[in-house]
Amino acid sequence: MGARMLLGAILSVGDVALRITEVEAYGGPEDGPWPDPAAHSYRGRSTRNAVMYGPAGHLYVYRSYGLHHCANISIGPDGVAGAALLRGAQVVSGAETARARRTPGTAAPNLARGPGNLAEALGLTLADNGLDVLDATSRVRLDLAAGDVTDSVQTGPRVGISQAADRPWRLWIPGAVGVSAYRRSPRAPAADPRMG
Repeated sequence: MGARMLLGAILSVGDVALRITEVEAYGGPEDGPWPDPAAHSYRGRSTRNAVMYGPAGHLYVYRSYGLHHCANISIGPDGVAGAALLRGAQVVSGAETARARRTPGTAAPNLARGPGNLAEALGLTLADNGLDVLDATSRVRLDLAAGDVTDSVQTGPRVGISQAADRPWRLWIPGAVGVSAYRRSPRAPAADPRMG
């Protein structure tokens, strides 16, 4: 499963369903097929990042800066680190439930814009880490059949990271609800003009 396959797919928890509109791919350690110093798995397998090592289709949930949860889906074959951070989505059902989980007054297009907001709209917690989202009986379910938007996908650098910042591993559906604005990390080196 590749990160691109997730675009347009529907991720659901209970009555809330989101159409994924933006993802960001992350690789693994130096000796893997996708060396990525920005990935949680770069220094090798650990208890925290074990889900990134596959098999594909499992939820990797972690707490970011102690503030909010972020959700990824493993994308590599079993034993190979790789995951796609779910960066943005459009709420397609369960808007009232999603709205109740978010800051009062949040506009509909922003309910699942940004990785922390997306996880919050779905009600994801660390207890969901490791779930098989392709299993029809799972609490968190992914419907890949709803996707197939590969012709209209755009790519660009990942958001807010300081290492490997210019890799075009952020993918999104142009003009779709939930796609976040690009923000380069102030800690990242100057942009490589060859990547633009």
